[in-house]
Formats: sequence, C-alpha cells, structure tokens
Amino acid sequence: MRAIHLGLMGCGTVGTGVARLLLEKQALIQARTGIALILRRVADPDHERDRGIAFAPDTFIRDARQIIDDPGVDVVIEMIGGETIAKELILAAIKKGKHVVTANKALLATQGNAIFQAAVDAGVEVAYEASVGGCIPIIKSLREALVANDIGAMVGILNGTSNYILTKITEEGIDFESALGQAQANGFAEADPTLDVEGIDAAHKLAIITALAYGMPINFKDIYIEGISKITPLDIQFARDFGYCIKLLAVCKYHGGRVEARVHPAMIPEGNILSSVIGALNAVTVSGHAVGDLFFSGQGVGMLPTASAVLSDIVDIARNKCFGGVGRLPHTAFQPDAVQAIPIMPMTDIITHYYFRFAVHDRPGVLAAISGILGKNGISIKSVQQKGRKTGDYVPIVMLTHHAREADVQSALRQIDTLDVVGPEPVLIRIEDDIQTA
Repeated sequence: MRAIHLGLMGCGTVGTGVARLLLEKQALIQARTGIALILRRVADPDHERDRGIAFAPDTFIRDARQIIDDPGVDVVIEMIGGETIAKELILAAIKKGKHVVTANKALLATQGNAIFQAAVDAGVEVAYEASVGGCIPIIKSLREALVANDIGAMVGILNGTSNYILTKITEEGIDFESALGQAQANGFAEADPTLDVEGIDAAHKLAIITALAYGMPINFKDIYIEGISKITPLDIQFARDFGYCIKLLAVCKYHGGRVEARVHPAMIPEGNILSSVIGALNAVTVSGHAVGDLFFSGQGVGMLPTASAVLSDIVDIARNKCFGGVGRLPHTAFQPDAVQAIPIMPMTDIITHYYFRFAVHDRPGVLAAISGILGKNGISIKSVQQKGRKTGDYVPIVMLTHHAREADVQSALRQIDTLDVVGPEPVLIRIEDDIQTA
C-alpha cells in the first residue's frame, strides 16, 4: 500500500481534531483511498495538555521547523494560524518541496497570491478547503464541480460567531454585549472577538471565494467591511415587523467587468433560505448559469467539522502525489494566464434597498423634513413606521426605501444628521431583497 507521511504544525483545537481523525479513521481512509496516511510528526510548544490522543513515541515535538527539515515528511499541515510565523513556515515548507494544507483564511486573504505563486514555482500544492465555511465543500465546488458555470452571485453567512450572536439577540431580545458574552462562554467567540464581530473574518473568506468564482487575484483590501456591534434588539424587532431578519452577509455579484464584494449586516426576507441559518452554522448560496441556485450549509466552527475539511485536502494531495496528478488543478480555479485583475466596485456605486431608523423629537413637520432630503437625493420611500417607542426625548421613525445608490444614501444621511429635530446618529441597514430564495 502506498504511504504518505504527514507533519502537523499546531495541535490546538482543530489540529487535535485532525490528529484524531487521522488516527481513529485510518482504516476507513485506507479503504477509500488505498493510501496509508501516516502522522509522522506533530509540533506544538504545549506538551502538557491532555488531548485525549495516544501519539506514537517520539511523534510530538516542540519546534515546527523540525517538520520542515524532515526529509521523510511529504505534506505539512499548518494549523498555527496568524499571518507571521505561519507564513514563514509555509513558505519554508514550499521551498523544501513539501505540499501544504492550511485552514488559515487570514493569511490566504492577504498573502495568498504570493503563496500560491511560490507553490507553482516549486511544483507543489497548497490546499485550503477548511479556510472557508468550516466543513462546507465550497472551495472544492468552485474549483471542480462548477467548472462550466458562470457565477452570477454568491451570498453567504460566513462567520459562525456573528451568526450565533445575532441569533441570540433575535430569539432572546438581549443586547449585543450580552449575546457576545454567551458566545464567549460557549466557546463560539474568542476573548478578543474583533475579527469575527467586525466582519473581518467573513471578508477574509469572501476574498478567497470571489477569486475562485471570477478568475481574479485575491483582493481583500478593496472589500467593504462593516460589523454587527451596533445592531440592537430594537432594529431586529422592526425588521420582524417588516417581515425580515438581520444577518451578517458576505455578498459578491458579477457586473460584467466589475465585482461587488462586501460584508455587512443586512435584512433578508424571512422566507429566504438564509434566514433559517441559525446559531453557529455557516451557509453559502451560489447562482450558476447552468446549475441555477445552490445552497450549502454546515458547521462553520468546531474541532471535527473543520478537521474533516482538512482531511479532504490531505487526501486530495495524497491521491495526486501517489497517482501522478500533482498540479492538475490550479490553486485559484483558473489557469494562471487566465487570471485577470477585475476591479471591486466602490461601495458608493452599490445599488440596493435600505432601512433607516431616525431618533427624532416628536414635533410636526419632522417626517416631511426627512422625506424632503431623501427626495432631493433621489431616494424613494417604500414604507414608513412611526411608533411610540419613546427613548428619552426621542421617538423612532423607521423607513424602507426602493432601490437607491449608496452614494446618494450617505449624502442624504449626512444632511439629515444636521437637522436639529434629529437626535443620535441615524441607523442604516441594507436590505437584500434580490438574493435567491432557494
């Protein structure tokens, strides 16, 4: 039987899951692949923590560079994370002619173009299925299953932490800080949750799948990013009144030479399939011209779901190496000479529907003043609610708009904010009525 020797760098939560699957499901993997995957080395500075795994003698080491320098290691599995030491180790492994598997979406979103080029130059592969959507096979689908499809749009819930928090606010009526505390207590949020709740993690993932869908270099820096920390139970209740729920969405759409790529809270119709994605689940909808609308959903976080995606990459590389298929798939789904620098649209050019909530003094003429400014900026009002949920000296006015351009909306809000009858900063939440429903 053919054998592939593996070196695992980082044995935290996901790394431990990878080791468990490799050791506990060895017979199943061999039965399906005809290849023995041998965990030759595991590097982690923490030797004291009980991981519930009986490693073979001398397997566990402290210095990851020993894995890279070991000529017996065929594939390096990077589970360290971050954008510094992980990058150095991955590039060093590539230089040594070793294949790499990683789940490091932050690194790939910012340095992926250089890493993939280094791998091409060295004749090795970098696999990264677990970097987007946990156990959801979205990368494999874009690189292989949808190869003959023009991708019109992809819309996803790509961060389980934010989805868990919004689910708690929606179901329990608690505020953001309380919901975040529950997420941290249940292990769904880090002590510093910034990457998750401010939309950065979802944008990392969106940058990767946008490149795969449209044959463009990975472009994280031009993605518009907005998080969920300002979402309140009041806005979630108003959304319900209008028949919507609020999710942190990652949106990309193709516009013939330009691409939308944005991450922000959005209201979606309660009948939309993404509205049913609750808790820490991830989901992605993909619209292909040949297949129509597809829906992928699954666990976006967790030891074994993420480890399962890592194992699929390991097996792909093992098969390619054993059966002479190394390099058969380009890293970002398109042949290098077909990759084009497609620009990401400025957020000011985006056209969608909008939800506004204004805190105003309860005086005659307030609604007319706000409506007049919106009208002068070409923004048409679809619906208005003025309810008596008084907060201090203010009452809320809530409006939904027809299609409007982001630049016009921002201009109008700046003007409205100067009115002496308007209180704290107006709330804006974009509405995605046009995404697929099934």
